[in-house]
Amino acid sequence: MLVQYKLQRVNSYRCDCSTASVFLGLLTETVQGEGRREQSTGRQQHRVGAAMGDAFIRHIELLGYEKRFFPSQHYVYMFLVKWNDLSEKLIYRRFTEIYMFHKALKEMFPIESGDINAENRIIPHLPAPKWFDGQRSTQSRQGTLAEYCYTLVNLPHKISRCLHVVSFFEVRPDDMNPVTDSQIRKPEVFLLPKDAKKNASDITGPIVLQTYRAIADYEKSSKPEMALKAGDAVDVVEKSETGWWFCQLKNKRGWVPAAYLEPMDGPDESEEQEPNYAGELYMVQKSYTAVEEDELTLKEGDTIEVIHKLLDGWWVVRNDETTGYYPSMYLQKSGEVNTPEKSGLRNHNIPPRRSTIRNAKSIHNKGRKQISQETYRRNSKKYMQNRRNMRGNLQNKDIISEKNEQEENKSKAQPEVPPRPSKDLIMNRCTESTRRKIM
Repeated sequence: MLVQYKLQRVNSYRCDCSTASVFLGLLTETVQGEGRREQSTGRQQHRVGAAMGDAFIRHIELLGYEKRFFPSQHYVYMFLVKWNDLSEKLIYRRFTEIYMFHKALKEMFPIESGDINAENRIIPHLPAPKWFDGQRSTQSRQGTLAEYCYTLVNLPHKISRCLHVVSFFEVRPDDMNPVTDSQIRKPEVFLLPKDAKKNASDITGPIVLQTYRAIADYEKSSKPEMALKAGDAVDVVEKSETGWWFCQLKNKRGWVPAAYLEPMDGPDESEEQEPNYAGELYMVQKSYTAVEEDELTLKEGDTIEVIHKLLDGWWVVRNDETTGYYPSMYLQKSGEVNTPEKSGLRNHNIPPRRSTIRNAKSIHNKGRKQISQETYRRNSKKYMQNRRNMRGNLQNKDIISEKNEQEENKSKAQPEVPPRPSKDLIMNRCTESTRRKIM
């Protein structure tokens, strides 16, 4: 239609041959330009649609950054990328890479980036790299970068699930085996605390990752996990309440059962909480049949009380007056909303318990302190009895105070007015003056 229109315009002009040739030249350039734009749009739509229906990203979490010294000093951000198949991958990206990715994304989606109309912009802003990116700028940029990743994943699917986004956050060989030099010191890790995600300036220095030792060989049963050999020293990046810890061993990274790890400085966990016999209400989201004598069998929908949260992912729970271990993965705090992510985690394998590990070898002479189920039950019964007694005392006090109040009200009550005497009674018993008054 555009070609016909322009041809009609050319024919309508009464001009010489040179003028007509100018118009035809402009027309040719216009048609060729439109053709190139259509091809470019077609390639873009192909790139956008190529990733639709395949793998996509559920969540991107900024963990912090690393200060590396090989081949020269530089900084890389650490991201934990959670995919739709419930796998979680750790990747490293320089900010210059992230910014180039951002620029290419804006070019692919000019409307959504606000290039045509600023009011239509939905792609988040990202500041350009500084001429010299030092540690201060790397650290102060974390809040902006975390917010950028959150907004990016929640954009419409044609953007958040396009091939450009998916391929950028996929694991690269350098993520699995970063280039290092044994002659140069190890990278310094600066983790972003969970309570400081909104205020990255709270990070003041490198956080030394805790080192744990494997007490036995562990063969991984799924792709996101990491195999261990007895004696391996691993750095723990994240401790999950489920009992699965994200660890790194040299160039390998993955999830490891906490039960297979022990601290280097002693058998006991300094971060382990004390029992709370008051209990916290939780709902059972997935049934489990007890395998060991000290475990509980519960059904989906049961309400129980958690009295001890242990780091290996097996919590001590109370059902009426019975106590026992139960997988924390299958529990959800009462009142919390269930999410697809939490539901997906319950399909993973539950972590093994330390009591089931064969050939466990510790470097510590003393064993780990452990409370028996008999002690849990005894202390739990004692606490519940005291709670009942306190409730009974409060009820008795309420009853006594109510009775005292009733008696006090009675003593303060007004005396009753006697009935008026009849005329005959007055005539028989009263004086002459009183009798005259009623006559």
